[in-house]
Amino acid sequence: MAIDGARGASAAGAAGPPAGTPADRGALVREVLAVIPAGCTWLLPVPEDGPVADFRIAAVSGNDGDVYGRGASRVGALLSELYPSMVGGPLWRLYQQVQATGEPGAAPRFWYREQQAGVVTEALFDVSAHPMWGGLLVCWQRLDEDQRRLARTELLGNLGWAEYDLRTGRSTWSPGMYRIFERDPARGPLSRREQAAILLPADAGLSEAAWQTLDSGATSDVTVRFQPGEKVKYLRVLSDAARDADGTPLKICAVVQDVTARVDSRSEIERLGDQLRSREITALAEHRLAGQLQNLIQPVPREPFPLPGLQAAVSYLPAEKALQVGGDWYHAQPLPDGHTLLAVGDVAGHGLEAASGMAHLRFALVAWLSIGICDPGVLLGHLNKLSRQLAITGTAVIATYDPASGVLSWARGGHMAPLLTHAGRTEELPLPPGVLLGAADHARYPVVSVALQPGDLVLFYTDGLVERRDPAGADLLEQVKRTLSEVSAESGELTLKRLRDLLPAAGPDDDTCTLAVRVLR
Repeated sequence: MAIDGARGASAAGAAGPPAGTPADRGALVREVLAVIPAGCTWLLPVPEDGPVADFRIAAVSGNDGDVYGRGASRVGALLSELYPSMVGGPLWRLYQQVQATGEPGAAPRFWYREQQAGVVTEALFDVSAHPMWGGLLVCWQRLDEDQRRLARTELLGNLGWAEYDLRTGRSTWSPGMYRIFERDPARGPLSRREQAAILLPADAGLSEAAWQTLDSGATSDVTVRFQPGEKVKYLRVLSDAARDADGTPLKICAVVQDVTARVDSRSEIERLGDQLRSREITALAEHRLAGQLQNLIQPVPREPFPLPGLQAAVSYLPAEKALQVGGDWYHAQPLPDGHTLLAVGDVAGHGLEAASGMAHLRFALVAWLSIGICDPGVLLGHLNKLSRQLAITGTAVIATYDPASGVLSWARGGHMAPLLTHAGRTEELPLPPGVLLGAADHARYPVVSVALQPGDLVLFYTDGLVERRDPAGADLLEQVKRTLSEVSAESGELTLKRLRDLLPAAGPDDDTCTLAVRVLR
């Protein structure tokens, strides 16, 4: 016999053997069994005449093999050689009885156990034996394999099945149901009253709707909440009614799946979505407030405006992202000694913190100017000390222009050098040393000077004008230089208006502030 798992069959061919030689009959049986997916084996008695001492496997079905994985290689072998533990046992006696009497027999829930080479093999079968052409047609179904597959399916899918007999009120549960409801199988299934007790009251209507759906003849699919222990569980219940020929419901069959993890994940996603929307609203309000603060602190003139010996124009372009508000700032004013002060700066970060830092630095600059502190290096030193106290960092460039001599004196704190356009050619001014504002105590900011000529253009700007996070982007600094060179030949006021329109648009991540001045003739 081949112990390997399929289903029982009837005694097909129990009539006399067909015409032909035994070899022909064997070939026919092997050909037929080879295409049958069920577990079947044709056994011939040994010896063919007299008391049966053994059985030889004459043909096997085309399934996956026996419990050891052996398939057609078993053909020709003796049962006693393949399965020695069977000899003399209940299955062996069943085969001998069917062979002797010609009456079919069965061994339901036969437990097979074999030890070979120190390895123990165990399996549970339903076995039936039928007389056929001088031998036995043995058919079997492996029960424990189906049970293991069902158990794995229930475990992986968090599933269980249940049946409720409407006539007797008796319930049958699979192992998965006991796991889902956290119940000891020894106590049996929950009664309907016990199930109602752990159903959340708010979901009682869903349960009633499920029964009404079944009454209408349809399949019910509801998700309800139970609390079998400390935690509430979301259980999806798919149920249908088994009916008799008259349509009378006899049994309720249900498949239950614990979908708590899925619902919790969806709830967490919804919570995070609500949190994100709340943050967006807060950030938008912060953006508007910071924008208003910027406009109050440093209103941007719409048109070019005059300064001693200069024509000036300012532009301020906020970042494309609505929720990004930077700390860019500028300042331009005549000084009591006839000079002009020019400055741009950028406080690191975005939002209210950056706007607040910008306000502190700009108002402090105005205050120091009002008491006669006008040296760019000294002013940057004070701004550095203030940045250290405020625990902020930033960059700035401050310059003074003397219209009598045409000299621009300037210093920088971690900022980019201004661009100078002279005679149609644009270059960056030579870069003096000067560390980031707020980076170090007692930092010094040397002042350097450059002589300007009538018609020269000087552009002070923040990094948003020339820097982008996209590494594949164009060289914006060179683009700005070309733009300055191209418009430098035009008249002063027109040049500054066109320059403001021709400079690159704001980047997606950072604000852009520019202060352009043209030396008057």
